Amino acid sequence: MDNIQTNTRQGIVRLPSADLSGKNGLLAKLTSTGLDLPAALTDDTPYIVVDGGETESSVKPLNRGEQVRVFVKGACAMGDLLCAADPSTAADKGKLRKLPTTAGTYAVLAIAEEAGVDGQAVLARAYNKSVTVASS
Repeated sequence: MDNIQTNTRQGIVRLPSADLSGKNGLLAKLTSTGLDLPAALTDDTPYIVVDGGETESSVKPLNRGEQVRVFVKGACAMGDLLCAADPSTAADKGKLRKLPTTAGTYAVLAIAEEAGVDGQAVLARAYNKSVTVASS
């Protein structure tokens, strides 16, 4: 029997990246050139930066089996669904925010497992669900 899984890893991995120095606790996406922060709300961001570097960074994949700490935009309560903050605001790139009340469909990436305030690294767990907020 051939084992083709000999060079795979679980947990934190190190990959080529854009300059992610000081970006620990933010969401990251994987592109053809390496890791980077999201540029659009629709970017898939399956990683959390653990140790950002200039050309290589360590990231932890988001999965339901493990908690992560991720920076939030605005306040959240334990149990709140979290989606991507608007990456067009440079200071919010890679952060999560509480699910808005504005009508629309949102990609919920995590659920808060503790309350948090703006700029805090909140304990969260991957959730990965699409949620539609109806207009009131």
